Amino acid sequence: MSIITKVKSRRVWDSRGNPTVEVDISLSDGSLGRAIAPAGASRGTREAIDLRDGGSALSGKNVARALAAVDEVIAPALVGRDVRDQQGIDDAILALDPSPLKENLGGNATVATSLAVLHAAASSARLPLWRYVAEMEGTTPAIPLPEIQIFGGGAHAGRRVDIQDFMIMVPGASSFDEVMEVTNEVYFAAGSIMAQKGKMAGVADEGGWWPVFDSNEEALETLVAAIEKAGETPGDRVVISLDVAASEFGKDGRYRLALEDREMDSGQLIDMLGGWLDAYPIASIEDPVGEDDTTGMVEFTRRFGERVQIIGDDYLVTNAALVEQAAASGACNAVLVKVNQAGTVSESLATFRAARKHGWGAIVSARSGETEDVSIAHLATALGAGQLKVGSFTRSERMVKWNECLRIQDEPGSGSFAGGAALARTWWGRKNGKETAA
Repeated sequence: MSIITKVKSRRVWDSRGNPTVEVDISLSDGSLGRAIAPAGASRGTREAIDLRDGGSALSGKNVARALAAVDEVIAPALVGRDVRDQQGIDDAILALDPSPLKENLGGNATVATSLAVLHAAASSARLPLWRYVAEMEGTTPAIPLPEIQIFGGGAHAGRRVDIQDFMIMVPGASSFDEVMEVTNEVYFAAGSIMAQKGKMAGVADEGGWWPVFDSNEEALETLVAAIEKAGETPGDRVVISLDVAASEFGKDGRYRLALEDREMDSGQLIDMLGGWLDAYPIASIEDPVGEDDTTGMVEFTRRFGERVQIIGDDYLVTNAALVEQAAASGACNAVLVKVNQAGTVSESLATFRAARKHGWGAIVSARSGETEDVSIAHLATALGAGQLKVGSFTRSERMVKWNECLRIQDEPGSGSFAGGAALARTWWGRKNGKETAA
């Protein structure tokens, strides 16, 4: 038995230069676990809330209150516990803060602690994190298919375009290494095209190009051109994935595309996105309508759920109960799993299990405010989730996670590359004979 002997927090800094919470868990056998809380810019209203200090210092984003929550409230409840009891430990943390969004302790305090416990348990067992989680959950590991941002938009790029992420996936690749090579070619081809046309403003929060486009659809046109410039045929080895993040520009079934000075209702937005699905090789789309637009999400899934992966992010906020409700109503067919969105490891695992029960896809995801923490690369592999969304192909807080996947794939037992099987139930999967194997 490995007992928690010390819980220690510290303030560290994320990729946007904002303070965040790091937690160390020390054990009786000398093992140590460490994890850092990420932070999102585009946030669902039902996700765990980061506890910040407010006031004028550090733009109100200091985390002294969250650090105090770890050291003064959470730590006394965890010292003396068996580190292997992840569920019991997470339940103890939740009992300390019965608020629905963890606003008392702060989701940043709870997630850093919960992940650090997981790391400590793996360290004590002398196992890599991915193997420890796979054994704990009884899952079959697999190296995930990356979903990689080429253009950033929405809250990640000063809202210069309304759609938040224009990404690529390479389901036709035979290995993770091949995905990295193809993505490199597409990413820099896109940058070259934008520079030549004077369409580049810089680099967005997650490392993708910060565009200066005249319309949202121009981003899709440019992405197709970049895929072609990289020597690929759009829709063959490489497909497009979108994160619409519609809650960022819509409410109560009304949507406004600021870039185009265009307002529309839910049905018009669905028609517009449907037109894009017809015109471009899009295999996955996230939050196509707002988190409050259940009617729209059900309709979008009814119309396009047999063609593309439809992911709930703000709509589901890594919540198992919301996945159950969505499955019952026919909304979405995949869920984004963000550990800090839930607030604890156990709640995130419950969401993953709920998705799998209904035959849904699952995408383990980073946040726009990230760090050198590589937990999600291990979680995606351990769960055999099939997909990993980290951001773009630049910036160390992104690349550290892609590079960790390259290391994990060299470890015995880490499983095969998920590849095209991750998109088996989309038009791409049927086109390439993957559906029968799903």
